[in-house]
Amino acid sequence: MKNFEEKLQRLEQIGSDIKRSDVTLEEALKYFQEGITLARGMEKELDKIEGKIQILMNQPDPVEKNGPAPELDLFSSAGEGF
Repeated sequence: MKNFEEKLQRLEQIGSDIKRSDVTLEEALKYFQEGITLARGMEKELDKIEGKIQILMNQPDPVEKNGPAPELDLFSSAGEGF
């Protein structure tokens, strides 16, 4: 899955699937494992973004005459996550 929104959508679908009355125990376990894996990965992505936001919040106004705003690569598509 490519981005956070797609992962969130899949996690929501897993939540719906696991609640179905016709889901077997084996299927429920499979859904649960996939959901846990997705949730952990998303949590890491959110922690990373939170750290970058903290950096931005603790910096002086980036629109100063001394130079351009810092580039923190918040929404890059390189590597895992963003």
